[in-house]
Parts: sequence; structure tokens; C-alpha cells
Amino acid sequence: MGGLLIFGAGKMGGAMLQGALKAGWRGSAITVIEPHPAPDLLALGAAHGFVLNPAPEEAGTADLILLAIKPQMLDAASARLKPLTHETSIVVSILAGKTIKDLKARLPGVCKLVRAMPNTPAAIGRGMTGVFATPDLTEADKASVSRLLATTGRVEWLPHEAWIDAVTAVSGSGPAYVFHMVEALAKAAEALGLPADLAMTLARTTVEGAGELLHQNPAIPAATLRQNVTSPGGTTAAALEVLMGQAGLAPLMVAAVAAAKKRAEALSG
Repeated sequence: MGGLLIFGAGKMGGAMLQGALKAGWRGSAITVIEPHPAPDLLALGAAHGFVLNPAPEEAGTADLILLAIKPQMLDAASARLKPLTHETSIVVSILAGKTIKDLKARLPGVCKLVRAMPNTPAAIGRGMTGVFATPDLTEADKASVSRLLATTGRVEWLPHEAWIDAVTAVSGSGPAYVFHMVEALAKAAEALGLPADLAMTLARTTVEGAGELLHQNPAIPAATLRQNVTSPGGTTAAALEVLMGQAGLAPLMVAAVAAAKKRAEALSG
């Protein structure tokens, strides 16, 4: 088989598959294993010609494998995955909480293992992925991994595996925090008497625009962008006195991210 194998093509695996195809990966060099393929995956396969769910005796082995199943499925999936690897296969896992040690226990014949933590904006090419690899990977191997992961956004290589849980808690789960902030801002607008649809439009569009300002001005610190909006004694300053107070957003976010990291650690094994 050679080429790229995507083992699990749900939301994240599917996003990376689409990213690879858009970035120029040939469909004929891609194999996808997904027990329950959605109609859009079937249509994508028909359009691009990748192999979907080959019979075990026809699958062969793969050079680069993206493991994109649910963490609790690892034990069951490893039996199907082992025959698809060879001694120099690179296995990239995006399973939250599953450590290199966990992967080695299920795939003892694989030395080149990578943990990656993407996030849901990968679906639109604006993702953030933190990556850690075993020392067995060469620079050329890392370049291959980066080429795959960069199809969905920015990639940051990490020097320590322990950092993966922190990345999971910050950027992996982070989009949900932002979406909840939109909900909270809309509820606050409703509390001021605005109708629900207008409140949500104001909140959602404001966060979209603020995010785009961050994106288009990477050299400007977030603190500077905040200060640019804040006039001394003005309305924004009044709100920030609450948000930046002792019981404000910063300590709440520290507690929330710590809870997410603790849960990521508990998922290992």
C-alpha cells in the first residue's frame, strides 16, 4: 500500500483527509479505514479515488498512518492496525490522553510514534496542532508529518510529551471555550433587553471579527489589541474592571484549563 493511511475518518480524521486532498495529495496514494463511512466520505472517495476499507488481505502496509479514532477504541483498533504497519512506518496519533507508552504497548513493532493534538478549526484550514515525536523519527520523517498536519493549519513541535496534555487543555479544547463565551455574551445582551436573535448576532460577529484581527495582525500582542479598544474611563474600561478583577476571567480560565488537563491525564492508559 505505501503512502498515507487514515485510520478513522470522523470529524477530525475527515478534516485531515480533506486537507491532504486540497493540499495536493494524490487520492491513489491514500487509504482510508472507516467502519461507518458517512455519505460525504463515500462521495469524496468517488471523486478522488482513494481506497476505502480494503479487505485485510489486500491492504498491505503504510508508510505514514494517521490514527484518528476515539481513545476508547484503541484496544480494538490495534489488532486491525498492526498488520498495516512495517518497521519504518510512522504512526501519528491524535487520540487525547493516549501516551507514547500506551501506543507502544498496542503497537510493539512500531518505533516511529507521534502524538498530535489538533483542534476543530482544522476543518476550515485554521487549526492549531501541537506535536511530539519519539527520537526514532528523522528530520525527513518529521517533515512528512508536518506536511500532513500543516494541511489543516499551524503546527508546533513540542520538546516534551508532557506538554501534550497542556496543549489539549488550551488549544484542543479551546474552541469550545470561545463558543461558550459567545453564548455568555449573547445572554448578557439579552439581559439588557435586546431580542435573542440580535443578541446572538452581536456576540457572534464581534468574536468573529476580533479573531480575524488577531489572525491578520500576528505581530501585535493580544494585550495591545485590547488596549487599542480601551479608552481610559470609557465603557470598555468599565467592563474590563470586572473581567480583569480578582474573580474575573483570568483565574476562571486557569481553573478551567487545569480541569481539562487533569482529564486528559486521566484518559491515559
